[in-house]
Formats: sequence, C-alpha cells, structure tokens
Amino acid sequence: MAIEPQRRAHGGTAGPVDRALDAIARLGTAVSSVLLVTLIVIFGWLVWGRYVMNDTPTWVEQASLMIVSWIVFISAAVGVREHTHLRIEFIRDLFPAPIRITLEYVADLLMLAFGAVMFWQGLGLLGPNWDRAVPMLGISESWRFLAFCVCGGLVVVFSLARIIDRLRGIDVDGAKATPADGAL
Repeated sequence: MAIEPQRRAHGGTAGPVDRALDAIARLGTAVSSVLLVTLIVIFGWLVWGRYVMNDTPTWVEQASLMIVSWIVFISAAVGVREHTHLRIEFIRDLFPAPIRITLEYVADLLMLAFGAVMFWQGLGLLGPNWDRAVPMLGISESWRFLAFCVCGGLVVVFSLARIIDRLRGIDVDGAKATPADGAL
C-alpha cells in the first residue's frame, strides 16, 4: 500500500526527505500490521489453550498489552504523516484565509510540542524501568516506554516536515473554497 499524503495531491513534490519520511511511515504501517497479525495469532493460542487444552497460557495478557501499546503508538505517529487524524475543520473554515493559515501553523506547532513532550517523558521512564521485568514475559518494562519515545520522536519529525512544507508554499491541507472566502 503506497502512502500518498494529501499534500502531494495539491502540488507538492516528493524530494529525498519526503521519500525517506514516507518510507519510515510505510515501515511503521508494516510493523503495526505484523504486530496486529501477531496479536490475532496469540489470542487464537489463548482460546485454543483455554478451551481445547484446558491449560490457559498466562503470558498472553501481558504480551497483548505490550503489542497493543506498540500498535497504537506507531500508528498514531504514522497518522501524523498521513494526515489521517480526526480534525474539526468547520470552525477554522469560517475564518478568512490568513487566519486559517495561522490556525494551521498553531495546530502543527502544538502537535510538534506534544510529540516532544511524549519523547522527553518517555525517555524519563526508560531508565528507571529498565531493570523491572514485565510479569510473565521476563522482558524489561522499558519496552513499553520505548514505544512512547518512538511515537513522540516520529510525531516531532513528521510535524516539523509538515511545517517546513507549509513554509515552502506546499499546500499540505488541500485548497478548498470556504464560506469565509465568499466562494460558496
């Protein structure tokens, strides 16, 4: 599945940085997909063990929590790159174009700041939890927080790329007529 961000449909061209960021997003989607299939398989194993073998695998709950964390955080970061997060545009569209553009910059900067906080706070949780083992899995609790850091870092990079595209004049949101423009 090729990632075709909305900004390309409106005049943006894919340079080497865009191609690299798209490749990272595709990798994130692939990793999330593999983890989702893994989650389905281990829940199948849980059902088989519990109802057929009468021996419930106790590690499935902790493994599924870890896997879901990675799926959610990686997919959230990819959503920033692909511009698939839920947005409420009707209020923004009531304003004239200069205010709409300013609101888009503010939204991008807030997203960048949120990603930076996620990354920083995740780093703070990695060290103290490195020696704590996840029950039933025997791996470090820090693996959960690493997903938090990866998501935060990717959100920062993807938001920064969006801001740079906007500054370069690439229409990252798609030009459309709004009531504020008097076009409707």
